Amino acid sequence: MIKKTLAILALGIAMTPLGVLAQGKVAVVDLQAAILQSDAAQQRLDGVRNEEGYKADKEEFDRLREELDKLVREFQKDAAVMSQEQQDTSRRRLASKQADLEHVGGKLQQAEQATGQALLQEMSPMVQEVLRELIATEGIGLLLQRTSVIHADPGYSITAKVTDKLNQLSAAN
Repeated sequence: MIKKTLAILALGIAMTPLGVLAQGKVAVVDLQAAILQSDAAQQRLDGVRNEEGYKADKEEFDRLREELDKLVREFQKDAAVMSQEQQDTSRRRLASKQADLEHVGGKLQQAEQATGQALLQEMSPMVQEVLRELIATEGIGLLLQRTSVIHADPGYSITAKVTDKLNQLSAAN
């Protein structure tokens, strides 16, 4: 879904009059990072992270992480003197704890991703406006999505500029 939203944004950019894109410099942008690093996105994500369900899951995740780390240390310390049966039992406990940790981590990630997806969709019109403005003011002739580029020196990136403009627009509204 994130890729679909980004594709729609790219299509909006592609529909910019060709005269604007005919000449100029090359730039790259990471739209997802630009949006998620904006003040509005950080406030929304902080809101999700402060919800009781999220906090409970985070506490459980931290507890499971500590338990898993402890089990790993104990296994590494004692493995040489354990019988094969004890090693197998310890490995099963480790695998079970790892599965529990991954499950809770997945719940946390899903909550943040759902919020991120909603933000991408909500901020899409504002992002298109910001991109059009930057294309015009920066004289950008070719703008590429960062995820589609194998290599680009940091000087080609306008991601921070997009985030700054989003913050300015959000503050003005």
